[in-house]
Amino acid sequence: SWRGSVVGLGRRIVRSGRLALSLGFCIMSRAGLVRLRRGFRRLFGSLLLLRGRSESVAGSLTNLGNIYDKQGRVDDGLRMLKRALRVYRRVHGDGHEKVADALSCVGVVLQGKGELERAMGKYEEAHAMYVGLYGEDHETVAMVLGHRANVLNDQGKFAEALAMHEKALDIKRRTLGSDSDEVVVSLLNLGSAHLGQGMLNEALARFEE
Repeated sequence: SWRGSVVGLGRRIVRSGRLALSLGFCIMSRAGLVRLRRGFRRLFGSLLLLRGRSESVAGSLTNLGNIYDKQGRVDDGLRMLKRALRVYRRVHGDGHEKVADALSCVGVVLQGKGELERAMGKYEEAHAMYVGLYGEDHETVAMVLGHRANVLNDQGKFAEALAMHEKALDIKRRTLGSDSDEVVVSLLNLGSAHLGQGMLNEALARFEE
């Protein structure tokens, strides 16, 4: 039947997409990124046959957006990531992990563009969803707290940024252990926040730690 054909097509597309993703991110050159982008565009076009509302569509949009961003096509990347967010909202509704992840991705690009207020709005929305999903004491919550603290730092709100980085560091140490790379990231962020306040000894201590 036609429904069976569509389902079969969808399954083949998803399998192909997963293989493309696994192989594609091993390609680091500019030419490789161009080829990978074209591959995701073809995949996205095929996925539209499934009415454009599936999670696979959103995943392909996210991958394409990230590739555009890496190529310096920031506005194109942001447009794709926003489309992915809309699809995830339709598929899952608010409060789902995929929606929170997509909000965080959009926030990262907005922050890179210097649109700090808009970035903070996305991070705050993602943070609320993560807390609802996992509670306060979770490494993903700590990650988005770090994003929020970085925005505060970029805004010159160094004391607030410092307090939020400290909170993120405490969560990461409890949940991931002191040897985690994520703990190192928080320590570097803390050092930068101390520097912003002219606290050179404290910054050095964090960097050395």
